[in-house]
Amino acid sequence: MRPENRSSGKMAILVVDMQHDFIDEDGPIPCVGAKKIVPNLQMLTRLGRELGIPVIYTKESHRKEKVDFGLELEYGETEHCLEGTRGIEIIEELVPQPSDFVLVKRRYSGFFATDLDLLLRGLGVNTLVLTGAATDVCVRATAQDALQLDYRVIVPEECVAGTSAARHSAALEHIGYVLGRVLSLDDTVVELRRSSAA
Repeated sequence: MRPENRSSGKMAILVVDMQHDFIDEDGPIPCVGAKKIVPNLQMLTRLGRELGIPVIYTKESHRKEKVDFGLELEYGETEHCLEGTRGIEIIEELVPQPSDFVLVKRRYSGFFATDLDLLLRGLGVNTLVLTGAATDVCVRATAQDALQLDYRVIVPEECVAGTSAARHSAALEHIGYVLGRVLSLDDTVVELRRSSAA
């Protein structure tokens, strides 16, 4: 059977884990420069809505009993995104709009044990614009799973933040090498406009 032709689909913007625990400077896992990308994400999501491009948010969430962290805490991560805390909430500047989709995830990848793939297929999406935090953890993990599921990946470099400057740069290099395209925000906007006009 011939593989599905996904070359004529459309794009979606995925905003990964822009939650207080990752964005606030006093959070348990603060991402370097996260506050600086907020205006870029505001512009990008606003444009996406204007163009009719789906905007999807992921929200990392862990039960207060801490039974769904897996091995994350074993490898040095601090407890984060516990249900019932402020840290789990998406920052006020990027609160999802009624037309947006929000997916809860328990692990790094937006695809793992979620219905993101099902949603994207239902929307006819073949290309993901990946933004958010952290470049070197959840963004990179989501990019890898997206590639394995045959989605094209674009990462606008002014719309992601990592757990350190070095890890951020290394993750962008890795994504650009084998997982997708790392573009400027301006070039991403061109791609979005082109997709909406197709």
